[in-house]
Amino acid sequence: MVGLVLLVVMSFFLATGVWVSLALAITGWIGIFAFTNAQPAGILFSAFWESAASWEIAALPLFIWMGEILFRTKLSEEMFEGLSPWLNWLPGRLMHVNILGCGIFGSVSGSSAATCATIAKVALPELKKRGYDFNVCLGSLAGAGTLGILIPPSITMVVYAVAADASIIKIFLAGFLPGALLMALFSGYIIYWSLRNPDKCPPAEPSMPFMQRLSKSKKLIPVTGLIVFIVWVLIAGYATATEAAAFGVVGSFAIAWWSGGLSWQTFKESLMNSTRLSCMIIMILAGAGFLTKAMAFTGVPTALAEWVASLNLSPWQLIAALTIVYLLLGTALDGISMIVLTTAIVIPMVQAAGFDLIWFGIFLILLIEIAEVTPPVGFNLFVLQTMTGKDSMEVAKASIPFFCMLLVAIALITIFPEIVTILPDLLVTKPGG
Repeated sequence: MVGLVLLVVMSFFLATGVWVSLALAITGWIGIFAFTNAQPAGILFSAFWESAASWEIAALPLFIWMGEILFRTKLSEEMFEGLSPWLNWLPGRLMHVNILGCGIFGSVSGSSAATCATIAKVALPELKKRGYDFNVCLGSLAGAGTLGILIPPSITMVVYAVAADASIIKIFLAGFLPGALLMALFSGYIIYWSLRNPDKCPPAEPSMPFMQRLSKSKKLIPVTGLIVFIVWVLIAGYATATEAAAFGVVGSFAIAWWSGGLSWQTFKESLMNSTRLSCMIIMILAGAGFLTKAMAFTGVPTALAEWVASLNLSPWQLIAALTIVYLLLGTALDGISMIVLTTAIVIPMVQAAGFDLIWFGIFLILLIEIAEVTPPVGFNLFVLQTMTGKDSMEVAKASIPFFCMLLVAIALITIFPEIVTILPDLLVTKPGG
């Protein structure tokens, strides 16, 4: 009952046009003030401080700044010119860049919001200029942006591994095939939509000889080299995600200078825009952090998990019930909060039912990905709302087909758990990873 009341309160404030971060914080304040004996002021201060003072969160503005730098040079146009000859034959053509870009960048950032914001900053202007359907572009970015927490390395995966006492290496390995599966499903939908709506796609560009395509693809080398370098320093253990993001900013400045696209005006605009976008996202995270603490004080997540445990369900009934519970939680909480608040109760239930904790981790992360595109608290929706000026519900409507692809991915890994477990089982032989 408490959870329903808070959901109604939050929906009311969002519907009246209150800033998202304030709507979340006000809802948390009301929850603590009305349903607990705690003092909301001190909790608000600590929640906002913890959300903004995290070392990991420093990666977010740095990756956004990297995207701003690339956007304000000719590199974005060169990237599309380099990819265009190779994707020209595929229905949907350059809309697949959204999927490929988010998949590649997701392996670098480990953040859904950073992935969505960075690729959107580069891709949306180019796709709009070329006449692609704007709603499908928005939906594909909202959906594919979630790959940031599924394709390793991922901060969310680390949080789950610690909470579940599972192998971080195994969790990382388990994310690769589901990530590839999700990219295939997203691209598959774009192909299907393009075949059904040929009038809404720009005509194919004239085919060109193989060597000419290779020559055009030379323009991909700077950006590709930067991404490969960031992935390498992460995998080799030379840098954390935040340090890798700093390398990305330095590298993007170097590439912009080398290509002649760096100027004092470009520097100022990229810095100010990345600051505005980063502040918006961090304020939303802070509001969500306070709401998470309010939910913890009211006991809503624990009560939901305990209620499911009391039903004595069969293993597959348990998975179906947990799916519903996490989808409901995803309307009000961010992914890391969902993990932290529920794993203490859910993990023993899952183990007792005989499920592999590595498999369940990927299953849970896919549910969290759905939460990223589920109103009213879908972070990717808010990111695209801020970047495009579109209403978050309009962005949510555009992302419905990709939301459905996420559900298909969950169904496939449930029916065929080997998609998740085969790489960890093959590549990690020692107990504990």
